[in-house]
Amino acid sequence: MAKYDKESTFRTNLGAWGWLTLILGSALTIFQLYTAYRGAYVSLMQGAIHLGAALCLVYLLYPFKPSSSSKRGIPWYDVILAALALYTNFYIIQNYERLINEAIIFGFTYMDQIVATAGIILLLEATRRVVGLPIVIIAMVALLYGLFGNFIPIIGHAGFDWPSLATKMFFSSSAIFGIPIQISSTYIFLFLFFGVILVKTNIGQFFNDLALRLTGRYTGGTAKAAVAASGLQGMVSGSSVANTVGSGSFTIPMMKNAGFKPHFAAASEASASTGGQLMPPIMGAAAFIMASYTGIPYNEIIVIAIIPALLYFSGVFLGTHFEARKQNIRGLTKEELPKTNKLLKRLDLFLPLVIIIGFLLSGRTPTYAALFAIATAFVISFFRQETRMSLKGIIKLLEEGARVALPVIAACATAGIIAGTVTITGLGPKIAGGIIDLAQGQFFLVMFFTMIACIILGMGLPTTANYVVTATMAAPALLAFDVPVIAVHMFVFYFGIVADITPPVCLAAYAGAGIAKANPMKAGVTAVKLAIAAFIIPYVFVTNPILLLQGDANAVNVSISVVTALLGMAAISSAMIGYYVTKVSWLERFALFAGGLLLVYPNFIISLIGVGIFCLITVVQWIRNKNEGTENQQATLS
Repeated sequence: MAKYDKESTFRTNLGAWGWLTLILGSALTIFQLYTAYRGAYVSLMQGAIHLGAALCLVYLLYPFKPSSSSKRGIPWYDVILAALALYTNFYIIQNYERLINEAIIFGFTYMDQIVATAGIILLLEATRRVVGLPIVIIAMVALLYGLFGNFIPIIGHAGFDWPSLATKMFFSSSAIFGIPIQISSTYIFLFLFFGVILVKTNIGQFFNDLALRLTGRYTGGTAKAAVAASGLQGMVSGSSVANTVGSGSFTIPMMKNAGFKPHFAAASEASASTGGQLMPPIMGAAAFIMASYTGIPYNEIIVIAIIPALLYFSGVFLGTHFEARKQNIRGLTKEELPKTNKLLKRLDLFLPLVIIIGFLLSGRTPTYAALFAIATAFVISFFRQETRMSLKGIIKLLEEGARVALPVIAACATAGIIAGTVTITGLGPKIAGGIIDLAQGQFFLVMFFTMIACIILGMGLPTTANYVVTATMAAPALLAFDVPVIAVHMFVFYFGIVADITPPVCLAAYAGAGIAKANPMKAGVTAVKLAIAAFIIPYVFVTNPILLLQGDANAVNVSISVVTALLGMAAISSAMIGYYVTKVSWLERFALFAGGLLLVYPNFIISLIGVGIFCLITVVQWIRNKNEGTENQQATLS
């Protein structure tokens, strides 16, 4: 995991320092649970405690170089950096009244400027260690733009001096402690902790067994089970790469043993794990930030996101089906599947997920839903021996909750630098203007260039940071047109996420390929084929947002759009894989792909033409398959 997942490069031999990380990690989790129950502090103080404890843990757990992770103990300089990270954030709590009242009027002191500078540097270095360089580079470029904007033509600005820029970044609620870290310190941490409970109590394994029982006996059942299980677990993890590595260690060998080629097994897991970030109700924790950015209630967003997510997974599911047919890979035998009666006895393990979805749809706050789901999962875990935790296990659970959240916390805070710079310099509208000028005002080209920008900006970023960056830097280009706000934000969200499986920097595919011992680039290309829906559907819901339940989205129109879109995904998936009823020619692949695009577009006349093309190819394929079967029988008899 350490090789492919930056989050897993932590120290494995802390020695006596292990007690400190245990206490600090447990304290952070208890603080988050306490404030969720009793109510959060004001945003700047809540964020400072949240970020300070997290950065301290990062310096204690993550070495300067990943290769040093196996060395015993913690170097003295990392202990000092951990203490400084804690102090710079504690400074905000200690001086809170002065910083928000007097400093704004009379100016910040030299000590304020020193602390702000140290806080920014410590944040960037911690983010490099736990998340990686891509987001740090973007943040540093943003800071340089803030400093030297007066020297930049076209998209320039008046420029800020460093003391002014540093204090704006570190002591305000619109940059480092802006919306991303505010959401992280309230909702996101709780849902990540919920995911940890599912894993530690083996409730997550129940999802795997259930998916295998439901799909395992069908053609290519192991791959279909992997897609379903990874989608369920991926929506909580908040990282395509982490979910690929975690789930893939189990699913990829299973797919290879069933007969799937290594690169296809890696691609299936990577595309499903990436799709988990698009799956409501949690959507890799980005849904909470989307609610704040768009002003649309969270319980509405998770309903809006359902149809595109189902289409995405339908495409991946159908792709694995056609590949299994192509390779003649059968399902598992009855003896190889989990026993139905044993699964029925464990159905109560589904209750925490039911509670989350039920509470959110009923209009309860995400905090309330997460707390009840955590409590339910915790209580249920004591009902049977295989899920029950000891006192030591509970304490380790609290520490693990903090550990899992560290990459997200660091990424959200660093993304705040980027979002803050865009806000105070007015960069967003300038980038939007540049994209529109480049496209010469042509709406389709604006969408295409925005897509490219989102894929580039999203490379190597965790889900939450990915969305913050694309929403602040790329979304304004589409907002300049008459497009619903939610459609624009879903558009940039989708293309930011699929950067994880888009060559050349397809980190999730690389991680899957490492486990499968496959060619990484081949795995990346195959993952794009399986996840082709994510490259098509966003164009559809921007041009005609019925699939997002916007516009003329009555029951009849939505039903027709969903049915034709599912048929379209079947046609497109078969074209990408090269198999339908039987193997398809290049001409048939082109016709299937074109017909699929027409079917996906939510317009009755256009979809009707797509149905005609699809039916024609179906008849041609059926006749050819029948003839091939007759010829094979005659050859056998002769």
